[in-house]
Amino acid sequence: MCNWFQFWSRITAGERYRFLISAPKMTELTEPEVKLEALLGIINSSARQAIAEYKKTGHGVPSADATTFHPLDMATDTLALRKATRLLEGAYHQLSAILAPPQHTVMNFVFDYNWACTNVALRARFADVLEQHPEGLSVDKLAEAANLDKSKTARVLRALSLMGCFKEVERDVFTNTRLSLILKSTNNTGCYAHFHSRDVSKYAGVLYETMIDQEFSRSHEERGYRRRAFWDMMKKDDERRDIFHRGMLGYSEMTGTSTFLHQYHWDNVCSVVDVGSGIGAFSMPLAKMFPHLRITNHDLPEIIVQAQNAWEKDAPDALLDGRVEFVPNNFLEDIPAAGKDVYYLRHILHDWPDAEATMILRNIRKAMGPNSVLLIRTTEGLSIDPQAPEPMLPNFGAGSHGVYQIDLTMWFLLNSKERTLDELKIIAQVPYNSSLTRRATAGLALTQVYDLVETMVMEFRIA
Repeated sequence: MCNWFQFWSRITAGERYRFLISAPKMTELTEPEVKLEALLGIINSSARQAIAEYKKTGHGVPSADATTFHPLDMATDTLALRKATRLLEGAYHQLSAILAPPQHTVMNFVFDYNWACTNVALRARFADVLEQHPEGLSVDKLAEAANLDKSKTARVLRALSLMGCFKEVERDVFTNTRLSLILKSTNNTGCYAHFHSRDVSKYAGVLYETMIDQEFSRSHEERGYRRRAFWDMMKKDDERRDIFHRGMLGYSEMTGTSTFLHQYHWDNVCSVVDVGSGIGAFSMPLAKMFPHLRITNHDLPEIIVQAQNAWEKDAPDALLDGRVEFVPNNFLEDIPAAGKDVYYLRHILHDWPDAEATMILRNIRKAMGPNSVLLIRTTEGLSIDPQAPEPMLPNFGAGSHGVYQIDLTMWFLLNSKERTLDELKIIAQVPYNSSLTRRATAGLALTQVYDLVETMVMEFRIA
């Protein structure tokens, strides 16, 4: 029994599935039951892997009632935890969809107003208020602080508490939890949630109408007026603009941008150009971890001003050392700083149709030297290897939830999309054709892909 248990615990979930399915005489389980057992095995093994990652920090596993972040929450390299989470989420959602009545599961899709309740909590700053009352605060006082109705405030908080975001310690008395801390006004990921729940949700509500619109329903080109309206709104609203740019920092934190700091050979690099740098979501932690690098930040003039302010506040040493420069650049029209080792594009191409995306790559190609590389970080192409173990859905199912939701976000906001790995390779390597124009190839060859869970980094060199 011991030897069998050791064997069973050491093999992968996919190997267990194939073993059981190929040995019907050793089990009375039907094929559907074998698949369920394999999913249970993936849930168990991935959960234990996640537990092991937390324990490696020396701080144990987080508690459901925790009111502070776990040290691993703030770690820069969490790739192993993210891979375990991808398996865990994918397997348990798939298992639930099989075992639960279908009407229950489908209505769960519709009965999901967590985004609306989250938006209320963010805008009312519930988490900020509760931070001052770790023992708990009555809903009367919390609603009064936010100038909201007591009973409706309680209903919002109670709905979120079901998901572990806030805790009702006694009737109508709430405290923060590790999840609700994300909703504090000082949290960048909270800003990203704020932007989505307030500004993206309104486009989602008219999705069908856009799909039957006679003028735009079959268009896959960018709707320029929508982009202009979006950025005009940002320019006129200081609060919204600040939330958006801090939200981009939060998106980087959420998707583990800093993980790539540990996955690439930065010690062998001298110079980096961050094309479309924003206020430094990637280049700032890069400069802090690798002080030998010379970094050029490229973005539009108004963004460069905001970036300089952010660096002065959060990374003044890099400025004093002269390791960082800020150069206005329109990546659709301008060629970046020439002859640098690495050119970095972070979540840029998904904003643009193929023609503009190819133009961006061509401009970077013109600046590259013979040994330069282009690193494109994007939402994980919707068909990346490795595939999930059997009998999970090959794309990890709900474990890839964020990937497909970001694809929808780009559609709702800009009529654009996340591209598959093959589509990105085509843009980089193959001539772009349309009824209006023919553009030369970007002249780049894919040399490596880094799977970072939900995002990937593609390395290109001159073809």
